[in-house]
Amino acid sequence: MHRSTEAGSSPVTADDLDLAVQLAVGVLREAPPAAWEGKAGSLEWDCWETVEHLSDDLFSYAAQLGPRTPPLDGVVPFAWERRRPQGPANAIHADRAAGPAGLLQVLEASGALLVAMVRTTPPEVRAHHVHGTSDPEGFAAMGIVETLVHTHDLAEGLGLAWTPPADLCSRVLARLFPDAPTSTDPWPTLLWATGRAELPGRPRLTAWRWYGAPRA
Repeated sequence: MHRSTEAGSSPVTADDLDLAVQLAVGVLREAPPAAWEGKAGSLEWDCWETVEHLSDDLFSYAAQLGPRTPPLDGVVPFAWERRRPQGPANAIHADRAAGPAGLLQVLEASGALLVAMVRTTPPEVRAHHVHGTSDPEGFAAMGIVETLVHTHDLAEGLGLAWTPPADLCSRVLARLFPDAPTSTDPWPTLLWATGRAELPGRPRLTAWRWYGAPRA
């Protein structure tokens, strides 16, 4: 399936984000308990840390939209910290005593916070992101990309199958990756755009970014 003009031009919604998070949580629940200490795909983090990082992404995007006047020159100043030198710097950490079920509850709750903020924040609101000021739709798209590609990393590490819906991939590609090819299948294209795969005639990227600027 190639990216269609209709799917690519459709706005990214809170429902899209909710779907991405629920699909990810559903797949990750299938992981054996002993697998969470292994590496997450090509990342330097283990699978537990990667879910914490993803949860932190979703939480922090929700937080950026939260203040009555969102910051345009920096992030809301939560204290981010690493639990080990090579681990992710997060404000969100899961209680390990709660096990994988508790970890996935943290992920689901963090996703729900961003879903709620995208639903309730007026579309004209703008907030800071390191890749440029964005709007609620942009933060929803960023949250979806984080969810889809980090679930890919986790699926590799946990030995799970993971292929998200093509139309969902198309919408976030159109919203955040304007230079991505449009004649290739959406999911492999999103993996290519985020430095995780090759495409025919296009080597794997060693540096990448998205463009969160609001639609014109």
